[in-house]
Amino acid sequence: MPFCSQCGTENPDVAKFCLACGSPLAAAPPAQEFRKIVTIVFSDLKGSTAMGEKLDSESLREVMTRYFDAMSAELEKHGGVVEKFIGDAIMAVFGLPKLHEDDALRAVRAAADMQQTQVVLNDELERHWGVRLTVRTGVNTGEVVAGDPTSGQRLVTGDAVNVAARLEQAAGEQEVLLGDLTYRLVRDFVEVEEVEPLELKGKSERVPAYRLVGVRADAERPRRLDAPMVGRERELEHLSGAVREAVESRSCRLVTLIGEAGVGKSRLIDEFVRSVGNEVSFLRGRCLAYGDGITFWPLAEAVRQASGILERDSTESALKKLSALSGEAEAEARVASAIGLSPTQYPVAELFWGARKLFEALARPGPLVVLFEDIHWAEKTFLELIEHLLETVADACLLIVCTTRHELIERLTEWSTSPGATRIELARLTEDETIAVAEHLLGRAGLDERVQSRVIAAAEGNPLFVEQLLSMLIDEGLIRFEDGCWRASADIDRAVVPPTIQALLAARLDYLEQSERAVIEPASVIGHVFVKDAVSYLVPEHARDDVGTRLATLGDKQLVQPDLSHSLEEEAFRFHHILIRDTAYEGILKRARATFHEQFVEWADSVNREGATEYEEILGYHLEQAYRYRSALGPID
Repeated sequence: MPFCSQCGTENPDVAKFCLACGSPLAAAPPAQEFRKIVTIVFSDLKGSTAMGEKLDSESLREVMTRYFDAMSAELEKHGGVVEKFIGDAIMAVFGLPKLHEDDALRAVRAAADMQQTQVVLNDELERHWGVRLTVRTGVNTGEVVAGDPTSGQRLVTGDAVNVAARLEQAAGEQEVLLGDLTYRLVRDFVEVEEVEPLELKGKSERVPAYRLVGVRADAERPRRLDAPMVGRERELEHLSGAVREAVESRSCRLVTLIGEAGVGKSRLIDEFVRSVGNEVSFLRGRCLAYGDGITFWPLAEAVRQASGILERDSTESALKKLSALSGEAEAEARVASAIGLSPTQYPVAELFWGARKLFEALARPGPLVVLFEDIHWAEKTFLELIEHLLETVADACLLIVCTTRHELIERLTEWSTSPGATRIELARLTEDETIAVAEHLLGRAGLDERVQSRVIAAAEGNPLFVEQLLSMLIDEGLIRFEDGCWRASADIDRAVVPPTIQALLAARLDYLEQSERAVIEPASVIGHVFVKDAVSYLVPEHARDDVGTRLATLGDKQLVQPDLSHSLEEEAFRFHHILIRDTAYEGILKRARATFHEQFVEWADSVNREGATEYEEILGYHLEQAYRYRSALGPID
């Protein structure tokens, strides 16, 4: 949607003038195609021809409709988009219209749930029609070219689609085969059996594959709690102080931890829990990114933990445990309704009242800390519940700790600024702290200078990035332990972004407005550091006046930041992480990359006429890249 350059209001695509201030609106940028890393689920029926001989055409149609509806529901429940039906096959894509950092996991969960649903469906089909369906499924992750979903053109093309179809054909009856990249993205969450590398039609080399055995119910990535925490002592003391304030005031306090993914929010909380020991009671609830009935999911997790309600408990048993927890029948009824244990409906205000009475009862005997994680995914109603608790809890020692990414603060600038609420923003680690994290992960073994410089440059102070980079470098044999030190191989410079990090960063970039992408993409072509004037030259003419505004917005979103090393005459910026730059660059079509490289040389020639000699190597690099992309796409003119 176009933004008004005068007042910043977002307007409908069809608007010619701003609905707020009446200013003329610039034309919306044209629809674009993108390079994306998505996950494809390809599932096909086996033996449908024989089934057609057994059933008449109308019954066969009914059976197939029931099958397609059931499978489509499972795929869509996990966020997949059914791309098309091909005969008896279903093809779904995870990552359209928007990427998510966990698209591969969503796809694998969907494939597993499809198997479970098919068992139930087969029993029904056998009772009514005397048939059972046999299904094979392939799941593969890879790069595709995707159409612009805003224009209705979401069709994906690429080798990843072909491999997904070949994996399905190689799978046994009722089996799910995972491609190599899919497995690398989800290996902490699944149980698999490695199969012999497959000879797939159209592939020159054998393709690794893994047979899915099961998906773990626990969706959290295992944490390294044996290594000491680095660089968060001040933040840890802040949390401890908030507990003391809640105890002294016998009221509710709210602390919100803000930081990019992987910066150490969960690690800090774990250290906080361990530091206070048995002096404080803890409850924990997670906000989910998708699913049915997720509004009060974090409350449900906390209540289940407090009352000892298990997944296998009947509703009657769960209600008895809940009743024993609070002792207030009216509050219990409202909480039961909110967390799905009762069909009775109550107004939201009464649900809030019930939750408040419950937490007050739990926090009266002694301090209670309730951790709500990932509230950037929380529903608006749940965020209002947190604020309600902060304002109304009385005569109880309650501390609510929330973790969030910067997206929430961008949307709700006043969040956690009320009396009794504070924010803690987790900054990136210093270079020394980054090396300390790496040495802790590797057992305090030394790192040679090439490994250190590689980790420092790529991770830029993010502990998760350090962990993932080291893991990839070891797996790929790019660093080896020799003579008591981790040393880099000669090929370390060819190391790519680990797929887990690329998925995370690509998801962030995919949620940018098209006008913001129109700025960050040409900036990524220029390099890690770029000058505003150069970006203005590369963007479409209608967007040039807004480049400064868009760069400021990208700065607020922790994607770029001012670069103070340049002269004051040039307004320069740098990417918040070099990996953000790399991910943005990889999302551009090759033809567009070639054009941007050529345009940058045109701009550089125009501003460096007198001293062009010193820039020859840089300009030569950009021209070389343009030539390579042009030649890769077709004949050179």
